[in-house]
Amino acid sequence: MIRDTGDDLKALSAKGLFSGYGNDRCYLRAVKLYGDGALGSRGAALMAPYSDDHVHSGLLFMSDAAMQASVKMAIEVADKEVGGRELRNRIEHAQALALPDIPRFKQLDLIASMQLTHATSDMNMAEDRISKERIKGAYAWQTMLKQGTVIAGGSDFPVESANPFFGLHAAVTRTDHEVRPIKGWHPEQAMTLTQALRAFTLDAAYAEHQEKMPGSLEPCKWADSILVDQDLFKVAPAEIWKTRVTQTWVAGERVYADTSAR
Repeated sequence: MIRDTGDDLKALSAKGLFSGYGNDRCYLRAVKLYGDGALGSRGAALMAPYSDDHVHSGLLFMSDAAMQASVKMAIEVADKEVGGRELRNRIEHAQALALPDIPRFKQLDLIASMQLTHATSDMNMAEDRISKERIKGAYAWQTMLKQGTVIAGGSDFPVESANPFFGLHAAVTRTDHEVRPIKGWHPEQAMTLTQALRAFTLDAAYAEHQEKMPGSLEPCKWADSILVDQDLFKVAPAEIWKTRVTQTWVAGERVYADTSAR
């Protein structure tokens, strides 16, 4: 993605979209705008004050006018080639949402880009920040999936670990690595393992307009794959985060092997 940094955005947008650079290893398909801060620091801009700080409601980094100008600049280029709602616009870090806004993801064909370990990282303070009622719209993975919204899974590295098995574990269990809380934090929103794997693979590729190349193992796609030391569908969900990669293959070529693996 291009970060919205004024002159950089103007220069790169003028060149238009490009894809497939370096044997399909680099694509430029999106612009990322930073609207507000994080929930933990009370920087996330809320529609009402924080429940644990009644005089504070977060910080906006951009005015509506500035954000709309940047969006217009980006879309004027992409719209010529892609058009309208097929742009696959996404809300990045779609983690704490007002309940009435959740159906709008489906109505507007928006992708919910979610970093699944955020739920287990934030669970110790999130409800204090936004209250028991507003938490119903936070980390609401099943609510999104049931209405047909695509979830693109990610890590938020370097804020969180880049290890995808940490994300899969959080998605399925809604617990930390010490299995706390025992039944999971708001377990009704937990994903199935199949849903979580899809979020991290095919739907993440879809969000980048790349689902015809990586994202799944199918004929005519790049043979990108890994070998791991345990079957995720057979081990206890609490053990998923311990999974280790023993081999990595990119475009059918082995690029990594754990020589200590048996």
